[in-house]
Amino acid sequence: MNPNTPTRELSVRHDRSLLSSDDLYLFNEGRNYRAYHQLGARLATVDGEPGTNFAVWAPNARKVSVVGDFNGWNNNAHLLESRGSSGIWEGFVPAIGKGAFYKYHIVSHNNGHVGDKADPFGIYHEKPPRTASVVWDLDYKWSDDEWMKARAGRQSLHDPISIYEIHLGSWMHVPEDGNRSFSYREIAPKLADYVQRMNFTHVELLPIMEHPFYASWGYQTTGYFAPTSRFGTPQDFMYFVDYLHQRGIGVILDWVPSHFPSDAHGLAYFDGTHLFEHADWRLGFHPDWNTYIYNYGRNEVRSFLLSSAMFWLDKYHVDGLRVDAVASMLYLDYSRRENEWIPNKYGGRENLDAIEFLRQLNLEAYKEYPGIQTYAEESTAWPMVSRPVYLGGLGFGMKWDMGWMHDTLAYFSHEPIHRQYHHNLLTFRMLYGFTENFVLPLSHDEVVHGKGSIIGKMPGDEWQKFANLRLLYGYMFAQPGKKLLFMGDEFGQVREWGHDMSLEWHVLQFPVHSGAQKWVEQLNRVYRDEPALHEIETDPSGFEWVDCNDTASSVISLLRKGRRPEDTILVVCNFTPVPRDNYRIGVPTGGYWRELLNSDATEYAGSGMGNMGGKQADEVPVHGRPYSLSLALPPLGILFFKQG
Repeated sequence: MNPNTPTRELSVRHDRSLLSSDDLYLFNEGRNYRAYHQLGARLATVDGEPGTNFAVWAPNARKVSVVGDFNGWNNNAHLLESRGSSGIWEGFVPAIGKGAFYKYHIVSHNNGHVGDKADPFGIYHEKPPRTASVVWDLDYKWSDDEWMKARAGRQSLHDPISIYEIHLGSWMHVPEDGNRSFSYREIAPKLADYVQRMNFTHVELLPIMEHPFYASWGYQTTGYFAPTSRFGTPQDFMYFVDYLHQRGIGVILDWVPSHFPSDAHGLAYFDGTHLFEHADWRLGFHPDWNTYIYNYGRNEVRSFLLSSAMFWLDKYHVDGLRVDAVASMLYLDYSRRENEWIPNKYGGRENLDAIEFLRQLNLEAYKEYPGIQTYAEESTAWPMVSRPVYLGGLGFGMKWDMGWMHDTLAYFSHEPIHRQYHHNLLTFRMLYGFTENFVLPLSHDEVVHGKGSIIGKMPGDEWQKFANLRLLYGYMFAQPGKKLLFMGDEFGQVREWGHDMSLEWHVLQFPVHSGAQKWVEQLNRVYRDEPALHEIETDPSGFEWVDCNDTASSVISLLRKGRRPEDTILVVCNFTPVPRDNYRIGVPTGGYWRELLNSDATEYAGSGMGNMGGKQADEVPVHGRPYSLSLALPPLGILFFKQG
């Protein structure tokens, strides 16, 4: 069919708008946080006629039509009508049903620029590399009522939150079927079994929203309202979330409002003008990722992004959003040289529109879904990221502690003989450790782009590498803060992570790998079972150094405390391969102190040095405390003790 030849197959109804004047007003005001109810392609019945209502924001267009497989992609067949000054074009097309492929054909006032665009509010898109949107519905019968009612009490600041971060397409493949990735429905029971066995509380998915470039891992998002069709339909992804909820596992999604790619079918230059992005490259183009930056000062852009966030919390029951690259949003000069950025109206480097957007996001998210959490990946010392908006904060529930991650990995990269000169890398965190509600992340970012694997960062021979790895994870779980570990790290994957390959599950046949996996399983168990390790993670009253000054021996000891004194846990770390006998540690009370965990136990592929299950406290004052324990400290080992 000639795309310029009119067709009479279907007609567009403009006399039955499904958008009210209030919908349009709120969208233009930047306060329509549920715009997915009005915009996009919605199945509807008008005057007894089933069909689809199309609505798209393109204020600088002089013509907008719907093209698709139902009209031979004829751009004159189904013209939409402008809804006054709102910038929204709308029309109801009878007889178009679920499964139809479509795009918007947009002719701009700007030099007649022409483009075929996927639907910004599309809830389903063709499987990449194809780029059309798909008319679909979101019908699904959920079975996670029990989880939804209880989740506020399972992911508060006082609950154990241990997150397993995964890239869905490379966690595990199906070797007997061309080594393909699992679908949403296939992977749900396998992942749930594993996460449950490993005692993680949550999974966090690298961006699952539709993205054309697979190697971006989802961080170059084009479909802000659609799970990627690589693994199934929207209902298949709902099943995935539903299934994990029924198994008691929370689901966090990585969400990217910081930038978007320049793909021709996407948001860039949407109506022949810089609509979603700034026109000035000093504000609107990201030099690190060659992507566009949202214009957070434009009301309709805020409505779009806030609606996307609410959509996943609403329609997909997700339990939290991890907001990517927050630092790049907050600073106008982020990753820019002099004269490559424009100061704000006060002459500063802060992006005032982005700040207001993030506050608006968190206010709305917690108001409507008080049981969820939002997480900021923010890598600077920006104050009060995880403090309430009414106190001047950004309103996030939690913030990734990137400083802890950098310092700790830097410390562990040193040969043990040199660690005494870098002791402050371990202890510095506690100078700021309670200024935010922190998550301690060992994320995907630490095992890509030539950084190697986590086990590859550990010094020494194979035994020492794995002893260091167990010590690293033990120290992570001993520190105040929620936990996050990227897939494969839990068993010491040797190869750097690759998005197109499965994890190295075969290495679990070797004791050092299966021992590391067992260690993480037990750390998660103790973290969940012991109140002192999670009850007071965001307040100084839950933490106390016993001795953080033994730099010569590279030994530190600390107390983690719960609401009850009898829940107190003692943690002792030996960061050298030198076994230390009769090492005396001060404790607050007498009696027997039971050894809860020992990273050097043989079940974890350690050497088996320990304290025979526990020690009786002596009435010998040490470290300013009335009692003390004489301990055997295993090489490159960490010990957890509890009284009783």
